[in-house]
This record gives sequence, C-alpha cells and structure tokens, in this order.
Amino acid sequence: MNNQPTDSEIQSFLNEDIGTGDVTACIISTSTQATAYVMTREKMVLCGQAWFDAIFKTINPAINIQWLVSEGQLVEKNSTLCQLTGSARGLLTGERTALNLLQTLSYTATIAKQYADAVFGTQCKVLDTRKTIPGLRKAQKYAVSCGGCFNHRTGLYDGVLIKENHIIAAGSIASAISIARKSTDVLVEVEVESLAEYAQAIEAKPDRIMLDNFSITEMKEAVSIAHDDIELEASGDITLENIRLIAETGVDYISIGALTKHVKAIDLSMRISTEKKL
Repeated sequence: MNNQPTDSEIQSFLNEDIGTGDVTACIISTSTQATAYVMTREKMVLCGQAWFDAIFKTINPAINIQWLVSEGQLVEKNSTLCQLTGSARGLLTGERTALNLLQTLSYTATIAKQYADAVFGTQCKVLDTRKTIPGLRKAQKYAVSCGGCFNHRTGLYDGVLIKENHIIAAGSIASAISIARKSTDVLVEVEVESLAEYAQAIEAKPDRIMLDNFSITEMKEAVSIAHDDIELEASGDITLENIRLIAETGVDYISIGALTKHVKAIDLSMRISTEKKL
C-alpha cells in the first residue's frame, strides 16, 4: 500500500480545519520562531510520518521536522517522537490536523502489531477489510501493513467477494462464482456460513473461501477437506483472545474488521517553546 498521501488529500484535511483561515494565529507575530516536540503517552507503533510531514510542509515549507524514531518502530510511552522548528504560527495551525492523523494511524498500526504477534509462527496472515473511515482507507490500510498485517482488497474494483446477498441475487453459489469467473480476472472469493455451503463452494472452485463465523471444530473440518488450489479465510467474532486457536486450524488468512473499524487514537501531545533547542 502506497505510504505517500496526495496533495489533494492533504489539502482536504487542512480545509476541514482551517477553512477561511486560522483566526487564533493572528495573536502570534509572523516573525516568531519556535521549537515543538511531539510525545507519546502510550506504548505504540509509530505510523503516519508522511501524512504528518505533509501537513506542516503544506502550511509552511520552511518548517523543519526531525524524527527521533523510525516509521513502524515500537516506541515506549513518554518517548519524544520528533522535533519541529520554524514559524510558531505554522506549527500551531498544523498541530491538530497533523496529530489527528498521526495518532489515528499509529493506533491502527499498534493494534495490527498485536494481532500479527498473536499468530506469529503459524502460516496464517491477518487481513484488514473495507470497514474503514471514508477518506482514510488508503492511510488506514497502509497503517495495517506498517503494523505487520496484510491488506484485503482495496475496494470493489480489485477483488470479487461474493456474500449472502450476492448469492441470493445470482441464484446459487455455483452460479455466482461462474458469472464472476466470466466477468473478471481478479481474485474470486465467496463467503459461506455452513459446511454445506462450503461443500458447494469447493465444487464451484473459487480462488478463496471465507468461513464466516465457523466454530473451531468446523474450521478444522473445512481445512481437512480443502483443495490445495483454494485458499481459506476465517472471519467473524475474532479477537486477540481466540485468534491463535483459529490460526492453528490451518486456515490461510484471518480477516478482522476491528483493525480499521474500531478506531481509537494514541495519546499524543505537542509542546511548543519559543526558545530553540537541539
């Protein structure tokens, strides 16, 4: 996933906050220079440097940012992440938008690392889903990969995922898969909710079968009769407490909407000083 935001994305984020102008910044002289530090109050995986940098560079290209930790690095709480120097007005105008992005993406990367660590040593890969914040899908999916998990399809255009309503509309699992095969050359996946549906799906030969809310026993049975050329993905009610058991059934993938749907933010703060410090 591309880790570079576009100019239009950054401008959209800034327009949302600045609008017609930062009316508070007028209390600060345009000549005032300052140094600022960003700190974390929580243990975290740092993610979102490119978004953070782009916010400040768009506001004032002369602002200098020195990162003290690397993208994707696990950072202890109370650590200083970066130092910024430049226009005090620019630093204060960009503060909230830049921190909003950094704290949100860092949380996603942090929780992704926890899930990736939970299946370490198995052959299973943890995937995200399309359950993202509108406008932030690219950034959130990048954060997932930054934390050590993997991306499912980006949107409706780069992968077929046949779910219950698609099957009803198409007439059957076999019909839905057959039509999809004739319509596109992207990966074709079908979701099943029982072993009976699973058997139908195997006969129709998709690229991947999603086992939705299967019990551990049912997953093991599905794996035992799987075809080598069909991948298996588990989904539904998966937590850090049960993901290891699911991975050890032998499924190839586990998809988790919570990686990007249950959005929280790392506790970050920025402190500013008009005295330059190195």
